[in-house]
Amino acid sequence: MSKPCWLYLIRHAETDNNRARPRRLQGRRTDPGLSDEGHRQAEATGRFLAELAIDAVYASPLLRARQTAEAIAGPQRLSVEVVDDLTEVDVGVWDGLGWDEIERNHPEAYRHFMDDASIHPYLGGENLTTVQQRAVPALENLMAENSGRTIVAVSHNIVNRTYLAHLLGLPLVAFRMIPQDNCGINVLRWRKGRAKLVSVNTLAHLYT
Repeated sequence: MSKPCWLYLIRHAETDNNRARPRRLQGRRTDPGLSDEGHRQAEATGRFLAELAIDAVYASPLLRARQTAEAIAGPQRLSVEVVDDLTEVDVGVWDGLGWDEIERNHPEAYRHFMDDASIHPYLGGENLTTVQQRAVPALENLMAENSGRTIVAVSHNIVNRTYLAHLLGLPLVAFRMIPQDNCGINVLRWRKGRAKLVSVNTLAHLYT
């Protein structure tokens, strides 16, 4: 009988765009590093996971994910392995904008996106179905390749939400129902070719 793979799927730590009020969109076209608070979050996550025997750490190629992953891999004396398909959604021409600006400047595209982002894309970018089509095989291949091991994957808000919607059987139009805070930890178990979601968006490690 094959042993399970345990995956800790984590959204990257905070950037200045996440901290801004209103928040500013950041997809794959901009590549900011972590804010000061983001570095604190990443280090707290690394300390929390240091109690586990982690076998491998994977990350999106974007800097905010790699910096978060490095804070987790360091205490484990591991290097970070980059997985291109974990990169964040392409938010097109909305990169760097707040939702108030988007609604004001692109009202029709904004309305369509808010109605159903699985079909209607970020203007000039991807829709959520496209993201899910790469996120599901990327994460499930990692788990299938790591039978009997415990691994970490640091990815992004939309990538994580589309994969978790797949596991929960939720339509992508309901993706906003799935919380994914910066450095929120989702725990998954892969056994007999199937993933089971054990916990969603755990945050206690950031407040202890």
